Order: sequence, then C-alpha cells, then structure tokens
Amino acid sequence: METLTKAWYYQRSGDQKQRDVELMKQHHDQYGITGNCFDLAIWLLAAFEDARVNAYPIGSKLGTVDAHAAIIAEDRDGRRFLCDLGDQWIQPILIDGDSQNFTSSQLSGYFPGAEVQVKSIGQEVEMVYYRSNGKQSRQLYKVKPVERLQFLAAAEYSQHHISPEPLVEVRLYEKGETRHWEFDNWNSFLSTNTGLYHDEPLENLEDWVDRIHEKTKYDKAFLLASLGFYEKLNLESSETGEVE
Repeated sequence: METLTKAWYYQRSGDQKQRDVELMKQHHDQYGITGNCFDLAIWLLAAFEDARVNAYPIGSKLGTVDAHAAIIAEDRDGRRFLCDLGDQWIQPILIDGDSQNFTSSQLSGYFPGAEVQVKSIGQEVEMVYYRSNGKQSRQLYKVKPVERLQFLAAAEYSQHHISPEPLVEVRLYEKGETRHWEFDNWNSFLSTNTGLYHDEPLENLEDWVDRIHEKTKYDKAFLLASLGFYEKLNLESSETGEVE
C-alpha cells in the first residue's frame, strides 16, 4: 500500500483521479506500483467478482481525508471475513461472532509484527493489536456494506486530496515471518515479531529512491518523480502552514 501513486497519477490525469482496475494492472506491470487503500480495495473486489466470491466494500470516515477502505468477503457458508490490504493484513480473518469457528483469543499469522484479537459488536468489529513490546492499539470497522456508487465517490474524493506526508507500507517475508516495512513522512522502520527497528535517517532524495526501491522494487524513475512531488508539497505546506 502506498500513496506515491496517488501523487504521481494526480499530475498526469484529467478530472478523474481514481484509476480503474485495468489501468492499475497496467501501471503495476510497467512500474511495479500498487496504490492506496481505495485502489487495493477496488482491485481486490474485482478479483473476488472474477472468482465468483460474494464480497462488498466497507469504509470508515468516507468522504474525508481520513477515510479508510477495506473489503468483506463471504465463504460458501455465508461467513464474513475482513480483507484489508490497505493495512497490510496477511490473510482474511473471520469476523462473525456467532460462527462456531470464531474465536476472541489472540491470533498470530494475520497481521505482520502483531497478534490480533477480534471483537464482534453488531454491525461493528473492533480489532485489537498486541505488539511484542506490550503496546496495544485498536481499530474499529463498520461492516455494513457501502453502496458501490457511494464507495467510488469516496475513492474519487480521496484521490483528489494529497497529504504532504508520503507513505509506503510493504510486507516482507524474512527469517520465517511476514514483516512490515514502512516509509512514513521521510522516516522508515521495520515491524517484526521481536520488535520495531528504525532505519538510519536519510537526507538525500536519491538515497530514499534507492532504499524504497530495495524494499518494493518500484521503478526508480517513478520513485524520483513521486518523491520529488512530495518534497515540493511538503515545502509548500511548511511555508503556508496548510495541510490538505
């Protein structure tokens, strides 16, 4: 998941900023890139439809700059599973509290660098994340289906609003575990089952291109263009005091 494509495509597109699945696939083949949580949700939903899996979009704070998107998919028995590529989940997780297979115990193997606990509360599901250092965090999902046109409108809104803080999140399989490497506002770090490890700080844009390329294999010319946009955007927001 990354917001670099949002900035890169924003400069190259017309009025419509949300890409369709075919264009996302084309960009992935050409540059290795993916997109933000809306891109990934739209792409995943199309894959489920091709596989004849019943699925639908969900979201929180839709139509705002803090929006988040994910997918609920159902198995053949109608059991619902949360699929959140935007937050880098490793595999879908059962959220139906009345299912005989449901558990509220802490589970490993679903989220990189943390165990998770699912708490099903009516039309909401709370996820509790347990880190190796004892830190806990929580996220609440509203699992009511979002109407498709409403979801696409929220996606379009998101693609028109760019925060000056670039973000890249990627799962890396190393040393027998799925790890979570993140580049967030010109800092980067690795989340593992044994803790959080910060990378050495970098000052040079080209060095950031090399580091992100090493982790993601994204095209270097793409990285230079998108990071350059964010560098300029960050400078402008610092000068004006405005953040969108």
